Amino acid sequence: MSDDAPPTLEEILPFFYRRHPWHGVPLGPEAPAKVTAFVEIVPTDTVKYELDKATGLLKIDRPQKFSNVYPTLYGFLPQTYCGDETGRFCTERTGRPGIRGDGDPLDVCILSERDISHGDILVQAIPIGGLRMIDHGQADDKIIAVLEGDAVYGRWCDIGESPAELVERLRHYFLTYKHRPGSRTAEVHITHVYGREEAYEVIRRTQIDYERDYGHLRRALSAVSGKIRD
Repeated sequence: MSDDAPPTLEEILPFFYRRHPWHGVPLGPEAPAKVTAFVEIVPTDTVKYELDKATGLLKIDRPQKFSNVYPTLYGFLPQTYCGDETGRFCTERTGRPGIRGDGDPLDVCILSERDISHGDILVQAIPIGGLRMIDHGQADDKIIAVLEGDAVYGRWCDIGESPAELVERLRHYFLTYKHRPGSRTAEVHITHVYGREEAYEVIRRTQIDYERDYGHLRRALSAVSGKIRD
């Protein structure tokens, strides 16, 4: 902010209000190669936290089932949305008709060698691949990323550089984390493990869906900001 220009709304708001993690935080100018991610859950959490979409605060969704814990940092990519475009891309890649987006921001698993004690934080992450997950007929992709600058994982550029056991651990978690005692019905399916370029395309599709369904929020903020500057 310069000395002779009135402040913009974007410059004023952080001093009075917290930004909404989904709508108020940009994905980043280098997306999809590098993205801002919001971490909801860390591996030591014994309950599942998730974003309350109305307030932007974290809420407890449920205790973790059995001894399951998330194998990585877990959260979502701001200003993304899994809608019609995301569902169509899943149909294209799987050949399964009628897939819809799950109506949430795009999920992300972030690999880091460091223990991070809590969620509700923003990190910079480098997407390297993803899991194509379908949950009750809805596209529910899990982008796999590495924490920028991480000493162990930070040099990985594609999921193909990771050990097969690591990918299998992620697959196993998401295939079993919703199982109910005594249930024999698979509730989720993982049809593909895909690499960096396809992860980029998934992110682009969710950006298109976000702009279509929520772009008016960004445009409204810009409009109000312009009035303040005028």
